[in-house]
Amino acid sequence: MSIVENYSGDESDDEREKKEILQRMECFNQLFVVASSSVQSYYEKYILKQPCMNSKQSGETWIREILDGHESRCMINFRMSKMVFTSLLRVLETRYNLQTSRNISSSEMLAIFLYILGTDAKVSQCRERFQRSGSTISRYFAIVLEKVSRMATDLIAPEDPFFSSIPEQIRNDSRYMPHFKDCIGAIDGTHIAAILPPNEQIPYIGRKGIPTQNVMAACDFNMCFTFVMAGWEGSVHDTRIFLDAIRDPKYKFLHPPNGKYYLVDSGYPQMKGYLGPYRGQRYHLPDFRRGRPVSGKEEIFNHSHSSLRSVIERTFGVLKKKGHFKGYAKL
Repeated sequence: MSIVENYSGDESDDEREKKEILQRMECFNQLFVVASSSVQSYYEKYILKQPCMNSKQSGETWIREILDGHESRCMINFRMSKMVFTSLLRVLETRYNLQTSRNISSSEMLAIFLYILGTDAKVSQCRERFQRSGSTISRYFAIVLEKVSRMATDLIAPEDPFFSSIPEQIRNDSRYMPHFKDCIGAIDGTHIAAILPPNEQIPYIGRKGIPTQNVMAACDFNMCFTFVMAGWEGSVHDTRIFLDAIRDPKYKFLHPPNGKYYLVDSGYPQMKGYLGPYRGQRYHLPDFRRGRPVSGKEEIFNHSHSSLRSVIERTFGVLKKKGHFKGYAKL
């Protein structure tokens, strides 16, 4: 090999070495930039933390102001009076084990729950109102919901499970006595708006045109619910929900004793213990108001049946008004 060839080979080796060094330096620089960025992010997030919820008025302070203030403020924000709020809190604490934690009181937990239900507030609004993180809001809402659900199971039941007496509203009204003396209440369904991810909405879209739950309920003549079954998709027919409720033991529906019955409308099946109107005749009260006078035994029966059964519609109306539900309600 000649001297010239030797020199050329050495020069090529030097160039390759320089290229390798430059590549290593470039790689090191990239790693340094990534590491520096990670260190800065960690420092800003965990060391140099700036509190987000730093209002001088904490959630606890605001709640105390509400409970010490005018009655109307409690009604607006929690949809109940101050006395009812305090009584409900005491029941949840003593009977259903709602306990103050290290960071939040039981009264604030209940306030978060009622504020979301009563004002249709989003989690972001609750974060600002109570000066809590979104995860805290969601966690304690779920905790109170579980306690209230247990309480509802105990409370939503007939006052007299044997239905041993004639309801006063029937006994003292000649329109219903003695023909409806064995009636123990009314059953119907209502739609409650459901908030769902877009990919889960279709089964819940029924005749209302938006996602809803179809909720079945029974009530007595004091306008107190004695049974509630929620969760069915808005597209499901009332009959399917009704049959599921009375046939499946897990729902603990209290069937009417022998000789007693609930009033139902024409959308429900005619069966023992569940009395509907005559079909093919006028039934709904507005139809009677707009048309000719009531005539014939079947129309007279339907008019009285519709009038007495309207207690369930009025009860739903009170629920939606008290709950600040819009239209046909929003949870």
